[in-house]
Amino acid sequence: MADTAPTRPRRRTRKAPALAEAEPQSASPADISDPFVRQEVKRAAVWIGMIALVGLCIYQAQALLVIFGGIVFAAMIDGGARLLGRVLKIPRGYRVGMVLLLTVAFFVWLALFAGSQIAAQAAQLPAVIKDQAARALEWLAVHGFTLDVNSVQGLIEKAFGGIGQLTSALGGVLGGFTTAFLIAVLGIYFALEPDLYRRGVSWLLPAAERGRFAHIAQTMGKTLRRLLAGRLLGMAVEGVATWIMLAAYGVPMAALLGLLTGLLAFLPNIGAPISGLLMVMVGFSGGTSMGIYCIVVYFVVQTVDGNIIVPMIAKKTADLAPALVLGAQLIMGALFGILGLALADPLVAMIKILLEHRSARNEAEASA
Repeated sequence: MADTAPTRPRRRTRKAPALAEAEPQSASPADISDPFVRQEVKRAAVWIGMIALVGLCIYQAQALLVIFGGIVFAAMIDGGARLLGRVLKIPRGYRVGMVLLLTVAFFVWLALFAGSQIAAQAAQLPAVIKDQAARALEWLAVHGFTLDVNSVQGLIEKAFGGIGQLTSALGGVLGGFTTAFLIAVLGIYFALEPDLYRRGVSWLLPAAERGRFAHIAQTMGKTLRRLLAGRLLGMAVEGVATWIMLAAYGVPMAALLGLLTGLLAFLPNIGAPISGLLMVMVGFSGGTSMGIYCIVVYFVVQTVDGNIIVPMIAKKTADLAPALVLGAQLIMGALFGILGLALADPLVAMIKILLEHRSARNEAEASA
């Protein structure tokens, strides 16, 4: 009888589960099969995102303006550091520190040596302005111009109430200290390491746009430094010249008027008429001859600044139309007060540079 080998039991193999594609599933309600509809949805999403971004910028406009103020202050510091670099071959950090120390030293000198005199003159200025305005109204009434004296005096009190606050700030109480402090801190951080923040913003952009952004940022920084250098030079020339010429004739409050003239020179188109009006009204408080002398001083200072300093700086900066700057100042001043009024000119210059680069890019793409 033949031996038979024992048979091993067969292993049962488990069948693999059916693949997903074996059982077709229905499309999700969020899926869009039509390519045209999908493209239109993407476009709508982009527009909705842009509208949301604009709304966020409007809601945070004050904070964004403070950040831009920090950039403007950093441009001033950077300009001073670059100017020192032409004379002192030392690291950039030391030059930035020297600029900050010189700025602090100036304000300390202003507070210690000129602060008491300017504060005393600032306390007298509103009363002098109101008295001269009342005299002007009386003169107009005598010559047949009928005006509501009470309403005009109310407007004068409101208008020069702001000047009283400004002059009080010059005496040591700075309005909006928190905003100024934030702008100063941001400006110092930006000025110490500008490349760090420039690389950070560039990193947020697509790789193809980073080189173009670096070129635009470099152009903006150069223009902003020259624009602010011209502003500071004009402020110094107008303030010092006004102070010396008024003090030589014995005009009251010469130091305060010189300081106000210098500060208001930072606001093109608006600052000069305001400072000139203050100067003339204070001058006529000392007599007709003194008032006429103040008018002459105003025109001499503004002629030198308008025909020498401004054209010299404007050749190397953004050529801005005066009406455009004035319109921007009115809008920014109405929306954000004195801060918007002060930053309107640099903001318009930066927007113009951005639009010029965009226009040049479109022309290059069209011709290619």
